[in-house]
Amino acid sequence: MTVVDEALGEPTEDLNEPADARGRAAELREIRASALAGPSEKATAAQHAKGKLTARERIELLLDAGSFREVEQLRRHRASGFGLEDRRPYTDGVVTGWGTVEGRTVFVYAHDFRIFGGALGEAHATKIHKIMDMAIAAGAPLVSLNDGAGARIQEGVSALAGYGGIFQRNTRASGVIPQISVMLGPCAGGAAYSPALTDFVFMVRETSQMFITGPDVVKAVTGEEITQNGLGGADVHAETSGVCHFAYDDEETCIAEVRYLLSLLPQNNRENPPRTIATDAADRRSEVLLDLVPADGNRPYDMTKVIEEIVDDGDYLEVHERWARNIICALGRLDGQVVGIVANQPQVLAGVLDIEASEKAARFVQMCDAFNIPILTFLDVPGFLPGVDQEHGGIIRHGAKLLYAYCNATVPRISLILRKAYGGAYIVMDSQSIGADLTYAWPTNEIAVMGAEGAAGVIFRRQIAQADDPEAMRRKMVQEYKNELMHPYYAAERGLVDDVIDPAETREVLITSLAMLRTKHADLPSRKHGNPPQ
Repeated sequence: MTVVDEALGEPTEDLNEPADARGRAAELREIRASALAGPSEKATAAQHAKGKLTARERIELLLDAGSFREVEQLRRHRASGFGLEDRRPYTDGVVTGWGTVEGRTVFVYAHDFRIFGGALGEAHATKIHKIMDMAIAAGAPLVSLNDGAGARIQEGVSALAGYGGIFQRNTRASGVIPQISVMLGPCAGGAAYSPALTDFVFMVRETSQMFITGPDVVKAVTGEEITQNGLGGADVHAETSGVCHFAYDDEETCIAEVRYLLSLLPQNNRENPPRTIATDAADRRSEVLLDLVPADGNRPYDMTKVIEEIVDDGDYLEVHERWARNIICALGRLDGQVVGIVANQPQVLAGVLDIEASEKAARFVQMCDAFNIPILTFLDVPGFLPGVDQEHGGIIRHGAKLLYAYCNATVPRISLILRKAYGGAYIVMDSQSIGADLTYAWPTNEIAVMGAEGAAGVIFRRQIAQADDPEAMRRKMVQEYKNELMHPYYAAERGLVDDVIDPAETREVLITSLAMLRTKHADLPSRKHGNPPQ
């Protein structure tokens, strides 16, 4: 009987030695058991001591029980030098294959930090390339469970070329199949670009980090001292850089949320998102909406409460919840149909658009359009954030990204104006003039070039200055401007709003409108691709 060396994961006898089929099958079981166990119990204990699961434990959490089918489990590297020829474990530090999530096919690869620190070598990269190609060909989502130390230094440029192949496939799959990166350990250097090319990035606090140059390099070049988490931890990327879409305290919660996200996404760009049977009545009235949003445009409120009242069972998944919080991007369902929601958040910066909010919403709109998810836009926006920093930071080109994304989107698009909709921000937030299929407004809407205070100050500047009581004249002119150009039905009278609706009927109106738009078809001009603003 062949004996497998657990430390190296390879047989100690010649596999070409004659044996019957039963002997070979027993031999295979031993080899497979060694590959499944990993390098050693000590390595597994060290992984657990860091609060981290093994690659196979993570896959078990992600996929439906018993559904995982591994690919190239017995793959080993062929490199030599630096002692590599004496260490040729099976899997070469990455587990690849497919399974199901709620019965739908999902492809996955997971770095095994216990083997070469999860570092990428030529064989390791080839396995990832193969599973990515399979996912694209099969038209099914790809989830990467990242826990690797970057390129395998001992293999030199071959390892770097492996990353190039991953990046090329990430780009080819973009907008074709959903790609989700789950960061469960360190990710440094060029390796960080693969997650950045995918649709969604998940991170776990304390155990996962992403950066191009680590703390040691930063200190050597700039003199700044910083920890790994301070430089590229989950909270940094969820709140400051915007690299991370979701951050959680532990791996179990993180992977459970990946499963939830997959339940809201289609298998590929040729399918619609999965529809469920709704238990929430389509014609449910939401009387609470009549009191939730103050008529006074200067009073803040929480837009998430509005979303909760409208979507099925108050359940939705917010994307980039902690970055650019002045705008909300979320996935939810209306009458069982998945929808993407973009909404201003009056509780943060009064809901203005700025550089980060524009980038956040633009990428979300593009994702929804790529994967056939209808887009609902809830407006309560006083304009773009003024300031030297915003102008010098390129608010013009960044704001244009959101404008481009909406104008380019062909999925059903419905906008709802709750309260303020001023200036260029009103146009950019999917107004009828840039292609919204339907535009609704609440009776509290105020659509104008700017607020009444500012407008009256410009239009009636001379009258106010010459009046015996300038303040009284100013108040009179503000009211006159509101009565003339900002009453709730001004836009509806001119066909810029399809209807002014009772807030309590919002859910029913949106559901019936989406049902009508379900068969929408729109053709874009023939072109290789557009040239969006950068």
